[in-house]
Amino acid sequence: MLRKVENMVQGFRTTDGAGVSLVRVLGNTTTDVYDPFLMLDAFDSTNPDDYTAGFPMHPHRGIETVTFLSKGSIVHEDHLGTKASISDGEAQWLTAGSGAFHSEMPQPAERMLGVQLWLNIPAEYKMTAEPFYHGVINDEIEEIELESGRLRLIAGNYNKHSGIQGKYLPLDYYDIHLDAYGSLTLDVPGENKSAMVFTLEGEAIVSGDTVPDKTAAKLGDGDTVTIEAGKSPVEILFMCSEKLNEPVSWQGPIVMNSYEELSQAFEDLRKGEFIKQEAKYENK
Repeated sequence: MLRKVENMVQGFRTTDGAGVSLVRVLGNTTTDVYDPFLMLDAFDSTNPDDYTAGFPMHPHRGIETVTFLSKGSIVHEDHLGTKASISDGEAQWLTAGSGAFHSEMPQPAERMLGVQLWLNIPAEYKMTAEPFYHGVINDEIEEIELESGRLRLIAGNYNKHSGIQGKYLPLDYYDIHLDAYGSLTLDVPGENKSAMVFTLEGEAIVSGDTVPDKTAAKLGDGDTVTIEAGKSPVEILFMCSEKLNEPVSWQGPIVMNSYEELSQAFEDLRKGEFIKQEAKYENK
């Protein structure tokens, strides 16, 4: 049975960080439908003034962030002084867990095209998850040739292929490029699966429904997903995890499960007690 599109969001233009212009696609009004996906911000600009102010050092707790760049470059720094960067086709995975500080500073480029996804952490792990950074660089991203395009495995599993794995929630994350009139069928079994797509560039037909450019589409129950390009090529991101069905208490960069936990997080910030565990970092 096809997983049909049950919800679509194009988002709204806003600014965040120190003045970065972006489109907020998913946010605090979409948490129930897109569970466990919390936030999705999209970037697409040929003007460096739109994004080079960046996201200076800031805290996170209770989430994982996955930043993917189709085009562009970002420099990451964290509270331990680690510095790393990603560029065209690469991603970075930050497990904020019990508490982390980091910055993300986009660099001037001909085009900045990508997204940042926030993935929720289950309540039982929010305060025990160790802060962790991994740069998903091109050398470790497997590229699978398709009949009419290619699939780049950013994270998780695709058929018998494997990439970086989520420790607290599984995450299959594909960067799919289809030629004009190309198509792909994905097997997505499992009753508790939460699957969505985002049309990063171009319009696509997903399980029979047209999904416009720069649109998130949540998929319903079923076993398979079909993705088709029209008369123009398309780059589409596919993301799949497990539903949590847990309460969400969210303010700014912190996502917990209750108002009391959220208040404690901001009290920890005020007291300088926000960092609970030493972070672990790879690809420095």
